[in-house]
Amino acid sequence: MIEPALPSPAQFTDAEAAFQHAKALYDAAIAHLRQHLNAFLAGEVPASRIRACYPFVRVQVDTVRRADSRLSYGFVSGPGVFETTLTRPELFAEYYREQFHLLVRNHGVPLEVGVSTQPIPVHFSFAEHDHVEGTLSPARRLLMRDLFDLPNLTSMDDGIANGTYEAAFGEAQPLALFTAPRVDYSLHRLRHYTGTAPEHFQNFVLFTNYQFYIDEFVRLGHEVMASEMGQGDLLDGQAGHADPAAGDGYMMFVEPGNVITRRSGTAHQPGDELGAVPPRLPQMPAYHLVRPDRSGITMVNIGVGPSNAKTITDHIAVLRPHAWVMLGHCAGLRTTQQLGDYVLAHGYVREDHVLDEELPLWVPIPPLAEVQVALEAAVADITQLSGYELKGVMRTGTVATTDNRNWELLPFHHQLTTPERRFSQSRAIALDMESATIAANGFRFRVPYGTLLCVSDKPLHGEIKLPGMANHFYRERVDQHLRIGMRAIELLRQLRLDELHSRKLRSFAEVAFQ
Repeated sequence: MIEPALPSPAQFTDAEAAFQHAKALYDAAIAHLRQHLNAFLAGEVPASRIRACYPFVRVQVDTVRRADSRLSYGFVSGPGVFETTLTRPELFAEYYREQFHLLVRNHGVPLEVGVSTQPIPVHFSFAEHDHVEGTLSPARRLLMRDLFDLPNLTSMDDGIANGTYEAAFGEAQPLALFTAPRVDYSLHRLRHYTGTAPEHFQNFVLFTNYQFYIDEFVRLGHEVMASEMGQGDLLDGQAGHADPAAGDGYMMFVEPGNVITRRSGTAHQPGDELGAVPPRLPQMPAYHLVRPDRSGITMVNIGVGPSNAKTITDHIAVLRPHAWVMLGHCAGLRTTQQLGDYVLAHGYVREDHVLDEELPLWVPIPPLAEVQVALEAAVADITQLSGYELKGVMRTGTVATTDNRNWELLPFHHQLTTPERRFSQSRAIALDMESATIAANGFRFRVPYGTLLCVSDKPLHGEIKLPGMANHFYRERVDQHLRIGMRAIELLRQLRLDELHSRKLRSFAEVAFQ
């Protein structure tokens, strides 16, 4: 087997030095794979199997002394050896630096960085614009499988996040929710589903189930890019916003195909020209208002249904975002609601079923105070309503999520239990097909979550979506609803990260990485 020379693990008490060593190990491994892959593509056949492995970081703690009890991450649960494999250090640079720093600070022990025994699948060594297998004959593709490591799903499951993983005797406990192969797998899936590179994803994510919201987000994004830095305000100077003269910090807008529009007055960068409008939109297109510190806004049209909602959040979770929020339409279930009213979810009825195996239904999905407060404040800011008047356009309550788009067509009076009866007993005030899935996966992956919906129909009360009504409703509400979501992100961005990443999301024996 042809492998790069494996240096002995090294110890570091400086987080930056530990990160640089891990990066050097990873870069050397990827260079080894690409060198031999290029030779293979040129027609050479190596004498034996080609392999390179991910770097790892390890920490050993010998005391039961607890870290600061106010912390939600950055410490291990007790004495023992803890480790995780690492990937894409150029993408996760600031994230890794912070996690390394917190471990050293909170435990006062050195970090050990070395090369693991976990092979890097050759597919995960490809550069962004490589399309290797398409250039190979079927026979050469089969031969490549014999010479290089391929993705192995047994090393990519979500046992750590689900709380079902148990280390074998003598093995280290996990330091992170995701292993390096699991992260790489999701990064490749994100390219496929969203049409944009993982590098463009921001730490605050808005999900929607309607293209109308995306159209408005694109319009706003180009409007911001057309303005000079320090001029104008993303939300048009609405009361309560930051000083427009301070600027919003957005440097570029990215659309599917990695099409980049940079802020007026800023220079184009190498690689911008590689973006191209795709011949058709991907399944769940993503759009990114990018800030240099990744604290901008990513918006994804997940379409309709819990399957898409689970799929995309399964993959975005590896980027360790600071929050994700669902902005979409729902069916209002109360006679007192009007079309266009807002619903702030503080609980969920989970009849989506896509997470039943990973997260049992008996697990409660709590509201997160920081996100709830930001969403309510954003509604008040944008509508200019407060107190009792605000209750006239927004109601807080339970949202039911179903996997049956035509639940209202089921017979109501000939069964002991019907959707209508269950939703009434749960005190649900709105129904959709995505919100509980997104919230539950946020809970599962320790990503702060929230939901603000807009009532677009009331099927129980004879107010269904008709084309004329829908068009009028969308014109009236989409712009305001989107601005509320973006204002909420502005408020969340102002919080300390250890305040936003609530302890509610952490389990008994939690991993140290955020």
